[in-house]
Amino acid sequence: MIKNQFKLLALSLLLITGFIACKDNKSSVTDDKVTISVKSENFLSGGLAEPIVIESRTLSDGSTADCYKIVVTSTPTDHEMGPWCPSNISDDASAGGIWLEDGKVYDVDGDFVKNLATFYEDDTWMLYDKETGEITKTKNLQECKEAANPNVGEEYQNYCVECLPSYISDIQHTYYIPVTPKKAVTPYTFSSRPGGGPPPGADGHERPERPEGGPKGHGGPEGNSTMPSDRGLAFNGVVFNAPAPVDNILGAYTLAPFDDAGGHINLNAGYHYHAATGVSKKIKQTDNHSAMIGYAFDGYGIFENTDANGKEYTDLDESRGHYDKVRGYHYHVDKAGNNNFIDGLRGEYAL
Repeated sequence: MIKNQFKLLALSLLLITGFIACKDNKSSVTDDKVTISVKSENFLSGGLAEPIVIESRTLSDGSTADCYKIVVTSTPTDHEMGPWCPSNISDDASAGGIWLEDGKVYDVDGDFVKNLATFYEDDTWMLYDKETGEITKTKNLQECKEAANPNVGEEYQNYCVECLPSYISDIQHTYYIPVTPKKAVTPYTFSSRPGGGPPPGADGHERPERPEGGPKGHGGPEGNSTMPSDRGLAFNGVVFNAPAPVDNILGAYTLAPFDDAGGHINLNAGYHYHAATGVSKKIKQTDNHSAMIGYAFDGYGIFENTDANGKEYTDLDESRGHYDKVRGYHYHVDKAGNNNFIDGLRGEYAL
């Protein structure tokens, strides 16, 4: 009798231990005490092609979840687009945009264009007329298309590539973001290749995203063909893109500047960002934490690089995120000069 009672007690302890172990394994995926859901009202209505709705979608782990369907026009309503290329080497910074190089942001003014040969230590650079100072740049849709081609002909080398908003119309992209972020067992890492993965498209420096069925960008990261290469959405509906493929741009002796907001135009993708410069809508925090600027495609919030005192965060994980009890898990973008936003997705994303 006593032996049977001991056996039953041992069995009970074994079952309880097993239950706790299983529960602990599960909690390692859902151990955030605070999880902040996406607030659709944070998006500016002016950048939407239609009202945001909720749809059930399959996530990257095979589960289903409610997701916001966000259809955007890729046109910001909270700031102007451009300028990108100055017209003359005498122009000041107000006539041009910016260029990102080695972690620094440079004004693309006339002097910058004039000194490209020195900047890159290559005398082949010559984007202006020595007599008039006029900068050679694309002036119409056809020139934009041909000069932005990665296989650009010699006739378009040494051009400043400027694709204007008037060259695109009726562009819409559909994205799905989980209403409530779901932590992945293992974070998804973006490819280290600028531009996302596969070579750029034949009609521009970058591949456009696949608009329907999830935020597909310039190609999926290594080892995961379904993962978006675009990082997320700003509150104005403009996409946070993968790093610009600057090697392709510079290899053709062309310059494709970004405007002061960190964006430029691809004829297929429309206007998009490659850096966060503090121009688009932001939501300030009350505790000196950096401002929020959008959402990643797994539903976690994206915040500026530095806090209200200009200090960078030093405890970020491999995705450029961390946790606090006010905002839950969230990301902090890279410095603008690094041509980058975040390095991976910590959560599941919609397919």
